[in-house]
Amino acid sequence: MQVDDPTTSHDCPVTATGYDHVGIRVTDRRRSLRFYERLGFRQTHHFPDAEANEMVTTAGVRINLIFNGAHRPGGRNVLLDEPVKLPGMTHPAFLVEDLAALRAWLEREAIVITEGPKRIGPRRVALFIRDPDGNVLEFNQLIPERD
Repeated sequence: MQVDDPTTSHDCPVTATGYDHVGIRVTDRRRSLRFYERLGFRQTHHFPDAEANEMVTTAGVRINLIFNGAHRPGGRNVLLDEPVKLPGMTHPAFLVEDLAALRAWLEREAIVITEGPKRIGPRRVALFIRDPDGNVLEFNQLIPERD
């Protein structure tokens, strides 16, 4: 079925009611666990058959680390660092209450901020970092709407 074919296209009878997790492919299990633990995630499940785990913050934000990533020379992110932009998910974006506090902590911990903080649109300020495999992580603080 072609998505844009009006003769076969129907609205889905159900609506997504939430967002469960994002899967992040990594090359080194131990290194990645330590990095994401420093960001406040704790491993809750390990799925050896899937070469994956589940991690969650105290606020209930979930990620899955997928431990079968191929090593790339220079750790380049094929979705973002190459001239040809392939389709795919480029990054998760997490909400935080205090972006300035996060920025100060990242600087103390020598975690490089690759972009920002900067305002993106009318409702948020964001900064970006990369994990040890070059996966981009965005952190947003929402700005109260003005009347």
